[in-house]
Amino acid sequence: MKKLISIVVLSLFATSLFAAEQVNLDSLLKKLEQGTYKQSQQNKQREQAFIGKRAEQDKMLKQAIDEKNAALAMSEKLETDYETNEGKLADLNKVLDSRLGSLKELFGVLQQVAGDASGKIDNSLVSIQYPDRAEFLTNLAQEMGTSSKLASIEEIERVWFEMQREIVESGKITRFETEVIPSEGPKQMQEVIRVGVFNIVSNGEYLKYDPESKSVVTLPAQPSSRFTSTAEDIQNNRGELTGFAFDPTRGSLLELLIEAPTTEEQVHQGGIPGYIILALGVLAVLISIERFIALFIIESKVKRQLKSDGINENNPLGRILKVREKYPNVAVDTLELKLSEAILKELPKITRSITFIKIISVVAPLLGLLGTVTGMIITFQKITLFGAGDPTIMAGGISQALVTTVLGLVVAIPTTLLYTWINTRSKGIVHILQEQSAGIIAERAEQ
Repeated sequence: MKKLISIVVLSLFATSLFAAEQVNLDSLLKKLEQGTYKQSQQNKQREQAFIGKRAEQDKMLKQAIDEKNAALAMSEKLETDYETNEGKLADLNKVLDSRLGSLKELFGVLQQVAGDASGKIDNSLVSIQYPDRAEFLTNLAQEMGTSSKLASIEEIERVWFEMQREIVESGKITRFETEVIPSEGPKQMQEVIRVGVFNIVSNGEYLKYDPESKSVVTLPAQPSSRFTSTAEDIQNNRGELTGFAFDPTRGSLLELLIEAPTTEEQVHQGGIPGYIILALGVLAVLISIERFIALFIIESKVKRQLKSDGINENNPLGRILKVREKYPNVAVDTLELKLSEAILKELPKITRSITFIKIISVVAPLLGLLGTVTGMIITFQKITLFGAGDPTIMAGGISQALVTTVLGLVVAIPTTLLYTWINTRSKGIVHILQEQSAGIIAERAEQ
């Protein structure tokens, strides 16, 4: 019974499924037919639209072909015109060259003169007042060299005018104001004096013109005072003749003067031997001054004693004469010994420190020789390390060698003269003492 019921149920389920499947396939077929119809309709519409635009596309294609043919025709015409014009231009150039003749050579010379003058004028001090001159000449030379443009009468006249102005200004002393860059601080406007095309000064200092930056700058160092004093004189001068140290090389000599070492720098180049030599020289001068004053006082007192009838013991001669009164009855030999003893007591006061001056006069050149040898040793050591290609490397040792020799001689020569002079004066005083002592002995012998 149960099996029969199951079979009946399955049969009913299968029947319902078949019926549902049949309904779905029909609807699907119907939909497919409708989509196919719509697609065909759209294709027909597209075909009709394409057919409608085909005429327009054909028209555009024809127009493009016409434009291409017109462009080709124009290109052929332009090529023909170019060849024709090129031939005409060559003929015209020949006519121009034949008509220019010597005038072309004139413009060539003008171009060369403008180029040469622009270089000189650009570096000239006159360009501080007239800064546009060099630019005009440079542009003119370039235009005449790179194109067929010919210079106008005005341009030719200006070239002549600028050259003439440079000649005239080279003989003038002009005052004007311009911006100056000091060694320290910002730019400032100040009055400057241009001496021809040679030098420019302001506030008692020499200035320099920098053509690259078109500016006036103060020199990093000034020459010696004997040159800067003339700069002050010419700045303070108002129409009178005055001396001025100008540089005819337009700055070369001035730069050499600035780079030259001063006396102080030369002394420092001597190093330790140079300092010792100078210290000994100063000591010798001080001793000489002290000895000169002392001997002058002693000599004055001795001369006054010679003229006086009385005996004053504030001088060597008075103390020696006192010996005669102290020993009135001794023998001549004894009196001679006593006088010699008194003279020997006075000698140290008279000849004190004189020998030291002589020692300094002998030691100074020896120290100079020591510095020379030391400097040459330093020079040869640098040659060994760096070679002899760069002379500036060896300059330090050579400078020390030469400077110490000079310092030794500078100290030795005056100290020798001072020693001779002071020693002569001391011997003169001793000679007076010995002369008076011999007179006393002779007088006692006669008695």
